[in-house]
Amino acid sequence: MDESHWPAVQRIYQAGIDTGHATFADSPPANWEVWRSHHLSDFSLVALDDGQVIGWVAVGSVSDRCVYSGVVEESVYIDPAARGRGVGKRLLSGLIERTEARNVWTLQTGIFPENKASLALHETVGFKVVGTRHRLGKMNFGPLKGQWRDVLLLERRSTRVGL
Repeated sequence: MDESHWPAVQRIYQAGIDTGHATFADSPPANWEVWRSHHLSDFSLVALDDGQVIGWVAVGSVSDRCVYSGVVEESVYIDPAARGRGVGKRLLSGLIERTEARNVWTLQTGIFPENKASLALHETVGFKVVGTRHRLGKMNFGPLKGQWRDVLLLERRSTRVGL
């Protein structure tokens, strides 16, 4: 992923936001610089179809404490027109390869329980639900505005690094 992909990444992120079941964020970052300040560029990937971005995966740090240097939080979003074609699985598989090559041993993510497609996708590449964060946050937009939301915490532990 690079700056040239940003308009499509932003559009796909907005489509996810619009579902009300992808994130607590009510809008994507305003620009590429803001995006980059919250993500680790070495691990950000896009999926292309005929030169067009149809999905993306990115990670952010969990903590700046050295003991968490091998743990990152992952997000994956697929263009609505490209869903059901294996794009998410290819992106997550690529992310796993890339992160393990750089000594990342744990990928974690938070998913709303209602987002069955995302849960199924993550489970296909080895993520496991490790807990429920009850009433973690309150939605501030959309049809669920004002409602407290549970978030499932999922993680994938490497079988190759961090053993």
